[in-house]
Amino acid sequence: MKPTGVGRVLAWVWVLAMLWGVAPRPGFAAPDTPPAPAPLATRLDALLAAGPLAEARVGALIVEVGSGDVLYARHPEAPRVPASNLKLFTALAALDALGPSHRFETVIRADPGPGGSESDGLVGRLGVVGGGDPALNSEDWWRLAADLRQRGLRRVEGDLVVDPSHFDSEYWHPDWGQPSSRAYHAPVAGLSANYGAFFVRVTPGASPGDAVRVEIDPPLAYLEIQNRAVTGPAGSADSLVVGRGPADASSETIAVSGGLARDRGARTFARSVRDPALYAGALFEMQLAALGIDVGGRVRRGEVKTGEEWLRYRGRPLSEIVGLFLKYSNNSMAESLVKSLAAGEASVPGNWSSGLKAMRQRLTELGVLGPGAVLADGSGLSPRNRVSARMVVDALRLGADSFRFGPEFMAALPLGGRDGTLERRMPGALDRVRAKTGLLKSHRVVALSGFAERAEGKTVIFSILVNGYAGSAHAAMQAVDAWLEALVKPGA
Repeated sequence: MKPTGVGRVLAWVWVLAMLWGVAPRPGFAAPDTPPAPAPLATRLDALLAAGPLAEARVGALIVEVGSGDVLYARHPEAPRVPASNLKLFTALAALDALGPSHRFETVIRADPGPGGSESDGLVGRLGVVGGGDPALNSEDWWRLAADLRQRGLRRVEGDLVVDPSHFDSEYWHPDWGQPSSRAYHAPVAGLSANYGAFFVRVTPGASPGDAVRVEIDPPLAYLEIQNRAVTGPAGSADSLVVGRGPADASSETIAVSGGLARDRGARTFARSVRDPALYAGALFEMQLAALGIDVGGRVRRGEVKTGEEWLRYRGRPLSEIVGLFLKYSNNSMAESLVKSLAAGEASVPGNWSSGLKAMRQRLTELGVLGPGAVLADGSGLSPRNRVSARMVVDALRLGADSFRFGPEFMAALPLGGRDGTLERRMPGALDRVRAKTGLLKSHRVVALSGFAERAEGKTVIFSILVNGYAGSAHAAMQAVDAWLEALVKPGA
């Protein structure tokens, strides 16, 4: 029986479909349909269940910008130690309290010279009154000296007196334990330079047994070198130790010991000072001398309440300061901002107790602190700090949405694979992440919170706080990076 008209049409449709690959040919199995990618939550959970994060206490939250949809949540309300992710809260409080254009001021006062006239460029005592500026560096101190020379200063007959009394004299937070010489443990004072830190460069000598060469940057007489390190044979183990030696009212000693192989290149160590005000004064004296301005007396600490105001130096705007301390996770800058909140709102001198109280009050008014929040310092060095992933996400959202300082807040975050503490991390999420890192090795904490652009172009706010990772800190950071890369990759 011949097919009807409709049957002939259907037969031809089947033949054409077979030729075009739409229908299966006789004797051939239909190709398998590729499996759908696992749901995002399933894949992110799997990454947290393996390797160094498997037994860790993790708090995590991912929220889509705009819609507010929660894409992932894992104990988002549980308070965790945030490490340097706490700096996000410090930045938010400082920007809200002071505004992005705020500038800290350093004041120079001078007593009249012996002749009672400034026409010859002579003054008696020169006083430097700190205003809590956390970002004054060597270039700023040169600029300050140059401005004084332009004003006519040629010689200081008496002492150069540094006054750090804008803050209290507690330079290290009690939660930090015994202060080390490491740069991240720098002291916090009302007058400082170079974040209370300096560099020590050690170069091997020409032959085994020779003393190593030690150079300090900046090259201040205030920083004395005690060099007991020697050059070792080629291929020998590196045993260099760079730490603190004795200190007095006029100098600090940098103790260098151990050995450095002859065929080893130069090594550079970042170290912190004991007395940030005297360090700043010594640096200022060096810059004055470079411009031909001689100081007849010595550099010493003291209160400067009298004398004519010669100069009021306004430092960088707060927007730049926040960018520096978030990009590079600078602890002393964060703590200076906390003490500045106290000096500006609660008491003088600025201190941790009043500063943290002012910080907590402001963050509470902004609505970003929830139950269980503990603010023990401003940098995240204290293991007593506690915030949840939800609080971090709320702080990020509020910071980014602020008309007053939102652009400055966003620009301050490190860029994945590009700069700051993320410069060498997350190659799989290059240019698609802006986030603050966190690491507290002593308590096995690693954290990462910020903004990410997903493959389809939508932006999310995320926070992952890991407490109690296993293995090395490097492996834990890699695991967190892989977790975030899974969020932004196509098909995620």
